[in-house]
Amino acid sequence: MGSLLVVVLGLLAIAGVRVLAERVGVAAPLLLVLVGVAVSVLPGVPPVVVDPEWVLAGILPPLLFSSAVAMPAMDFRRAFGAVSGLSVVLVVVSSVVVGLLVSLLVPGLGIAGGIALGAILAPTDAAATAIVRRVGVTSRVVTVLDGEGLLNDATALVLLRAAIAASAVSVSIGGVVGQFALAVVVAVVLGIVVGRLGLAVRRRIADPTVNTVLSFATPFVASLPAEELGASGLVAAVAAGLVTGHGATRSLPVQHRLSDTESWRTVELVLEGTIFLLMGLELTAVLEDLHRDGGAVGLGLGLAAVALVATVVVRAGYVSGLVLWLRASARRGAAMQDQLQEMNAQLEAGEQVTIRGRAVSLTSPRRIAAFGQRLRLQIADIDYFRRAPLGPREGTVIVWAGMRGAVTLAAAQTLPTDFPERSLLVFVAFTVAAGSLLLQGGTLALLVRWIRPARAEVPSAAEQEALRDRLTAANLEVLDRHLDEPEIAAFRERLADRDGRPDPATASDTRVRVRLEMIEAQRAALLDARDEGRFTSSALAAALENLDAEQISLELRSAQLE
Repeated sequence: MGSLLVVVLGLLAIAGVRVLAERVGVAAPLLLVLVGVAVSVLPGVPPVVVDPEWVLAGILPPLLFSSAVAMPAMDFRRAFGAVSGLSVVLVVVSSVVVGLLVSLLVPGLGIAGGIALGAILAPTDAAATAIVRRVGVTSRVVTVLDGEGLLNDATALVLLRAAIAASAVSVSIGGVVGQFALAVVVAVVLGIVVGRLGLAVRRRIADPTVNTVLSFATPFVASLPAEELGASGLVAAVAAGLVTGHGATRSLPVQHRLSDTESWRTVELVLEGTIFLLMGLELTAVLEDLHRDGGAVGLGLGLAAVALVATVVVRAGYVSGLVLWLRASARRGAAMQDQLQEMNAQLEAGEQVTIRGRAVSLTSPRRIAAFGQRLRLQIADIDYFRRAPLGPREGTVIVWAGMRGAVTLAAAQTLPTDFPERSLLVFVAFTVAAGSLLLQGGTLALLVRWIRPARAEVPSAAEQEALRDRLTAANLEVLDRHLDEPEIAAFRERLADRDGRPDPATASDTRVRVRLEMIEAQRAALLDARDEGRFTSSALAAALENLDAEQISLELRSAQLE
């Protein structure tokens, strides 16, 4: 009864804080941490100790899976260079720098112990980066931060395991690199397989509720075997999520996708709220462990301040170099754009394609189609980088939005009980995570208003017109197959002069049937455009949502006519 009451109170706290956060304009994770801290120091409240495996293996896989499902695969591909650097290079550099600093300040800790703490503090928290979505920055900045939060845990956990092992025996750099490669490669392969198999199975399930239950199991089907194979369960869950998100619109009926979306929103709310609430509640237990081992709170606070400043400074230096590299890469792409567009025009006109005066050998229709798709994708990528540049202001947001969270505390609690200065390291991890959330998360909106980075994109009139043209063309193609039906032939003539969307006010069996065909054709056209990178993800998502809503309305109307 007592445990059930705690769960109910926790759910009520999560819901209440969410409502309060929307009214006062403060991110819910920040308030939940404060609520947890306040409750933990109340008289009579026992210390709360959470098994870190519940966080790393129970809460994180579904959270990361859900974030990956929602992330546009095209945007992730475009940001992969920046994401991989932040997730691997920055984590390693930050771990080493923090490790050296802390090992100098705590002589009994050793370099291995210092690097262990650096690895614990290095990764940003995927759940914590949810704060950045509220401040209205460009989708490119959000994608970079989300992608970093999805992938950097693998690097950090491999480094942490290596540092723990190095505190007892010698560990080679080659062994660590090999362990990391295994953790990532096996996880990615397993995640892709699970994602595709999941879609294949769910495609054959008629009940949306059963389908959603299977989607809840998917992240664990990917992560648990990956951990058993010595790979990263978190990366496996992310890979499965990316595959699922990219393929769901083609594979699953609209009712299943809507059921998934609404159900996962609830799961995200509960899991994100739980992870931050638990983080605050663990303060008393962390302090008790520190006092029991004779540790000094003042030393821990000082180390936390040094570590937090060091991580921010290292991140700022790395992101500065990253921004310079990305801007140079964008300039090189812009210089090639005219030539690429000329080649695309030659290809569409059926002329010989040339590069710097040299003919390109395209001997089969298949090679011509593949070359044309790559060409259009390159042109679309250049347009994307031009529309959403990453300059110093956007880089500043990326630096300051790199918050730590509950994952940092959970990783620290995986340290062996006999690890040198364990209680001190756990306290430092808690302080850095909480301080990062409250300081950086609490001031991020003010920073954005002050430096004024590029704001979230709004689809342009030209883009919306191009989308309407695609939808109208798809509609007319379907109607051309029904010209022998007088009602549809007249309908086609009226539609040819409109914006691609039929009037839902009138309905008949024939029109409903044909309009459902039109929606399927429109959806296929939008997904083809998505794979070509021709439109912004926000514009495509809005158009696809409109089609889903119209299809549900038509199916309900059709059921009423029967």
